[in-house]
Amino acid sequence: MQDTIVAISTSLGVGAISIIRVSGSESIDIVNKITKQDITKYKTHTIHHDYIIDKDKIIDEVLISIMIAPKTFTKEDIIEINTHGGIASTNKVLELLIENGCRLAEPGEFTKRAFLNGRIDLIEAEGVMDVINSKTDKALSLAMNELKGESSKLIKDLRQKIIKILANIEVNIDYPEYEDIKELTNKDILPSINEIECDIKNIINNSKDASIIKDGIKTVIIGKPNVGKSSLLNRLINEEKAIVTNIPGTTRDIVEGEVYIDGIKLNIIDTAGIRKTTDVIENIGVSKSLELIESAELIIFVLNNNELLTKEEQDLLERIKYKNYIIVINKTDLESNLHIKDQNIVRISALNNIGINNLKQKIKQLFNLEKFESKDITYISSSRSIGILKETLSLINDVRTAISNDMPIDMIEIDIKTIWNKLGEIIGETYQDELIDQLFSQFCLGK
Repeated sequence: MQDTIVAISTSLGVGAISIIRVSGSESIDIVNKITKQDITKYKTHTIHHDYIIDKDKIIDEVLISIMIAPKTFTKEDIIEINTHGGIASTNKVLELLIENGCRLAEPGEFTKRAFLNGRIDLIEAEGVMDVINSKTDKALSLAMNELKGESSKLIKDLRQKIIKILANIEVNIDYPEYEDIKELTNKDILPSINEIECDIKNIINNSKDASIIKDGIKTVIIGKPNVGKSSLLNRLINEEKAIVTNIPGTTRDIVEGEVYIDGIKLNIIDTAGIRKTTDVIENIGVSKSLELIESAELIIFVLNNNELLTKEEQDLLERIKYKNYIIVINKTDLESNLHIKDQNIVRISALNNIGINNLKQKIKQLFNLEKFESKDITYISSSRSIGILKETLSLINDVRTAISNDMPIDMIEIDIKTIWNKLGEIIGETYQDELIDQLFSQFCLGK
């Protein structure tokens, strides 16, 4: 981190402006080599009109923002050059900066430096990327809570509770002669351990809500051929995306679309009609449909109102009964021959656009989407963090086993320290270099 890095921070293309960001101890000196004016005399956190020059040739008219450490994103000197948004001029300025001593930044390296320099923790760093990728107001609100440190506080509070336990154990071990200090026993530690376990489980349970807000609900439409699955997809996304014909087996591969219900995204997949077939290509589509059932978070099972329930459909009902599902009875404009009872039934006519809003309302009820309107959405959302939290539950179980076996308290202390260190991995208080490299490599250039 001793060198000075540079990258284009805006999307490369034709636009009003492009921003080129430079960070490092030599930022001001390097940029000063290619500006018409002497920028070394400028005060921090100021913006100045200038020209980028290559020898005697003017490359572009620019605005230059000067930010001197430590009050910057990376806690290093940062220069941001606002150029006109042409591809040629932007690349030329970048080229000049590299020629004069900058190194092209790796993906996410600015945010990585902010983390390594103590400006943000790992959850806040992940929040940066979540803000960029947010597609709804709720997802943005969740990401901003990560960025502001609200989500990190959940982990820091847990670690503080563990520190109190460790401090009490240390006093007992190091100062046994002090009679006014209560001697801790395994029995004294257990309630605190149980409380920490309960807190972690609550965070993990809330992470399911975070996943819905951040990633949406993976929704799979299933049913036999020609029941109206593709028509339903088109109605939900309000777009003629799936081909609709009266020929059974028209859909042979998955067709995907998105719809938003109260700010929550549904990632909808229309599958091939499930039936026994000798057609090789259609059979592959049927196999994919059955696989998608297992990974789906919501299954919309479409049945024909004017047909009796088949053996294949009965088998599918049995297959999905432990999942989140809605049975959609389509073609209600036709005479009913279908007899089925279930609390999750919605009747529609995809052809006549009847009942679609009722289906959306049923989805809202099934996932209790209204709770996101008023509920504070300070959650842990990254799969990395959730995985670590689940590991700590296993470690807590080890502590409980050691307590039940009446192990010496100094041995139990080692296990509790392991939990404290493991939680530290979530916010980056403890980490491995390989993990950090992998995490920030997923960021875009210039961030």
